[in-house]
Formats: sequence, C-alpha cells, structure tokens
Amino acid sequence: MGTLLKCYRPLLFSFHCPSSPFLGSKKRIRLQIHRHYSLKNKFLSEDFLFRNKNNNNNSLIFRCCFTSLSLSSQSSFINNNLKQEKVPNSEEELWIYNTMSKQKELFKPKVPGKVGMYVCGVTAYDLSHIGHARVYVSFDVLFRYLRHLEYEVCYVRNFTDVDDKIIARANELGEDPLSLSRRYCNEFHHDMEYLHCLPPSVEPRVSDHMVQIIEMIKQILGNGCAYRVDGDVYFSVEKFPSYGKLSGRKLEDNRAGERVAVDSRKQNPADFALWKSAKEGEPFWESPWGPGRPGWHIECSAMSAAYLGHSFDIHGGGMDLVFPHHENEIAQSCAACNKSNISYWIHNGFVTVDSEKMSKSLGNFFTIRQVIDLYHPLALRIFLMGTHYRSPINYSDVQLESASDRAFYIYQTLWDSGELLSQHSIASQMDPIPDDTASCINKFRNDFRTSMSDDLHTPVVLAALSDPLKTMNDLLHTRKGKKQQLRIQSLSALEKEIRSVLIVLGLMPTSYSEVLQQLREKALKRARLTEDEVLQKINERTLARKNKEYEKSDEIRKDLAAVGIALMDGPDGTIWRPTVPLALQEHQVVST
Repeated sequence: MGTLLKCYRPLLFSFHCPSSPFLGSKKRIRLQIHRHYSLKNKFLSEDFLFRNKNNNNNSLIFRCCFTSLSLSSQSSFINNNLKQEKVPNSEEELWIYNTMSKQKELFKPKVPGKVGMYVCGVTAYDLSHIGHARVYVSFDVLFRYLRHLEYEVCYVRNFTDVDDKIIARANELGEDPLSLSRRYCNEFHHDMEYLHCLPPSVEPRVSDHMVQIIEMIKQILGNGCAYRVDGDVYFSVEKFPSYGKLSGRKLEDNRAGERVAVDSRKQNPADFALWKSAKEGEPFWESPWGPGRPGWHIECSAMSAAYLGHSFDIHGGGMDLVFPHHENEIAQSCAACNKSNISYWIHNGFVTVDSEKMSKSLGNFFTIRQVIDLYHPLALRIFLMGTHYRSPINYSDVQLESASDRAFYIYQTLWDSGELLSQHSIASQMDPIPDDTASCINKFRNDFRTSMSDDLHTPVVLAALSDPLKTMNDLLHTRKGKKQQLRIQSLSALEKEIRSVLIVLGLMPTSYSEVLQQLREKALKRARLTEDEVLQKINERTLARKNKEYEKSDEIRKDLAAVGIALMDGPDGTIWRPTVPLALQEHQVVST
C-alpha cells in the first residue's frame, strides 16, 4: 500500500445553486478540504466542507465529496474553479500598538497564516508576582486571539535560568543555582495553570542553549561589533548607529543597565556584556574566550533566532524591558545577522502599588500565590484584563473584590442557565430565536470583534458581557422572562455566545459549580468565617424575622454584608453569596 497523507487546506469558493440551502444567491464562503492521497496510485479523494452563516449568524456546514480524481485533473479543477486563500479569517483584522513606530498598525504576518511570537520569560529565582502575571496574561490573550483568528502561532517564551540574581539567591540558600532555577520554573508553571494561561509552543532555557549563544557571539565579533577584555566579551554600541531607536534614547543618555555593573574596561559606558568570564563558585561553560556564562541580553536573541529565525513577527514583554533589554537585543541580533527584523514590538504596562511600579527590587510586590490564597485565580485574571494591557493598573483590594464579584455573577448566571437547559432538549441549533435576543447576540459579537481587533481592548469586552448576562437573568428569574416565547432557545444561544468569548479570553472554567464553590470558599476565608457560622447567622435572622425582630434581622444582614457575605431571600428560603464588602463598596462610589 502507498503511504496515506492527510492535508487540510482552507479555500474560498464562489458558486450559484438555485436549489441550495444558500437560497440561490451567489456567495463567497469558506471551504475546508479534507484530502487523502495515495502516493503509490496517485489517487485522491476529498471531502469539501462548505461553511456559511445563516441570518441568525449560525454556522451551516455542508459536505461534498470528490473521489477518483487524478492529481492532475484535481489540480486543474482547483486552478480553474477555486480561488485559494490562506487562513486566517479575512473578515477580522487586528490593529496592534507597535512600540517601535509608537502607533497602532494593521497586523500582517511575514508568512500568511503563520505567526512567530517571542515573549521574554521570567528569571527563575523566586515565586512570581502579579506584575509577572500581568505580562503573561496579556500575551496569553494575544496568543488566544491570534488562534481565534485562525493563525497558526509558534509562541516561544523562555526561562532565564543562568543569571546574577539566581546565583546570589542560590548562595543565600546554599543551593545549586541550576537546581534552584529548575524548582522555580516548576512553580511558575503552576502559577500559569492557575491563571488559565496556555502553555507556549516552545519554552527554551538558557542553560540548554549555550551552543547557539556562543555561535551568535562569534558572529557579532566576526562582524566587528564586539570586543574582548580579559575573558569577557562586550558589545560596542557605537558600532550600531541606530542604537536607541526602540526606546527613543540618545546614545549619550544611555547607561549600562540595571543588571550590568559599571566597568572601566568598557570602551563606552553603555557597552554591555555578551559573555562574562567565570568567577569562583559560579556555574560556567567553556567558550572560545575561556570559561564563563552569557550576559543577560544575548540569551533572548539566540533563542528567538533558534526557534523563529532572525526575522519574525512579534517580540513582547513588560514595559520595563524596552530599555535596556530589548534595545540591546535589537542591536546584537542585527549585528549577528543584517537580515534580522522583528515586525511588532509589544509591551504591557506596569502593575503599580500606590502609583509606584510593583517589583521585587522595590520590595512592594505581592506574589501570585499570596493573591490567589484569598482570591480565585480567575478573579485575578479578570482584574488584570479589566485595564487595557498597555495602561498601568493599580493593585488594590477594591479592584480584586470587584473582579471576584464579577466572576461570581458570570459563572452563577451560566450555571443557572445550564441547570434549566439540562431539563430541556434543544431540537436544533437552527431553531429560531426572538429578534431582541438575536439583536443582543449580534451586538455582543460585534463589540467583541471591534474591541479585540482594536489593540486587544479587553475592558470593553468584559463590560459588553453585561447585556447578554442581564438578558439571561431576565429569562431565568423574572416573571416576564419566564413567559417569553422561545425562552429555552434564547438561553441556549446566549450561553453559547458567551462561552465562545470566555474561551478566547481564557475565562472558561472546567466546571461552573466547581468555580462557584471555590469563589465561596475564598470569600469565607477573607471574611474569616466558616460556612457553618454563616448558616447559623442565617438561622438566627430567620428566627428574628419570624418573631418580628426586624432590627435584629437587619443587623445580622448588615454585619455579614460588611465582611462580603450577601444574603438573598427567596421562596425556598435564604441563601448567601459573596459580595464586595460594604466599606469597599462605599470606597468604589467615592472613587467613581
């Protein structure tokens, strides 16, 4: 038998068929081919999947099969009848802010349908803080949205596991530096899982790429852009005339950079280390310049080139990396290869505390673990996405409480809807829905598309969730909503649309009931109460109401509300749910 291969290729196909489900109109639709080849017999069979949208914007899928066509006749058929178009979805554009040009630009990848993205990872010597969380949630959203647009994305995010800070921390703890960094790399992975960040396509570590790093330094030296001093190798910034084009700094204004000690042996104070000679008690690798280890900046140039080539689409990281790290990367990458080119430089804003940047060096940071000990990871993700990724975001309990309250509302609505829908069978996704529901869905869909395509405006998308969620709650709980025709079909359509957006935003839990229970547990922990204690308070309040002790009843409700526990009275009794504590609610009103 010949070898059987599978290929998938998206096409656009224009056709006219009066009896077709496309109502006889000539339409341009997306076509997906499921192709089988037999190399021995040159036999081809293809399944064509025709995808179109009906008036309610639901996908229609129709299958046609072409078999027993030779490769030559099939090729002729495609060339004569089909216009090939590469993914992604051409209906949706993405405008993204480029730090290099200081403006938003239409995203166009170097290779149609494919995206290469490199994001600078953590230096693994301690638990990550929520400043790190913001970086990787921001780029996870970009990664997810690019995939939503049907791009094939190679996402590379490195680990720095060889660094001065790692060595210093290892010496403090009496631990091997590489062992320490491995441990914190694993902890970082746990943090990313908690935050629903997808794993990158490749996750290289500096210690595994010494060959590539040394080779790049040799290229830079060979091109006359670096010099050797007593076993060290320095990059000469004066040999790179466009140095400073990313940050906008002039050469005379530049300094060596946070991680680089001032060295009188440098030809220019702004010159930076490509290779550092070995010091006693530090890990080292052999090189043409003697034993040592790489400088901070060269690692990312070497690893990005190893996996994405010298020319790729996106390089990202926190705003603090614009200078010196990314500026130095550009210089050394271009010095190693004159064809080096990155199309879009993308940077997220800082997380601040009292208007000061959160960082380990300033000692004003909160680790991800500290935050998710009291707040659900998805609430933290909502908090981080509630401000545009390029703007600074101020860390506060008020913001986290608000995000937690929002999370509970979203998942409670979806859980309530799921419970009702489980009791009914939806005949078909083709079932009609009322015009007002269709209008709500279309507006939400358009808000999502417009906001995300405009430099990933996630705050607008989160705000846009309000209308469909309110519509769902009306259908679920109000007298008028319960009487609405096609109520079940409306709920099903709304739930499906919201779920699809939550997936793109990385906010879709594995279980609504599980995340609701976890949100309750976190709220109880913040209130320093057990559920039994809350239930006891509810019983006391019920008894007080029965005895017409309304003042006592109100006091119990208010005491619980003060610590973030809201009581909800209904026909089946009183239940509780998390809420923003009263004092913080008042703070929100004042801030507004």
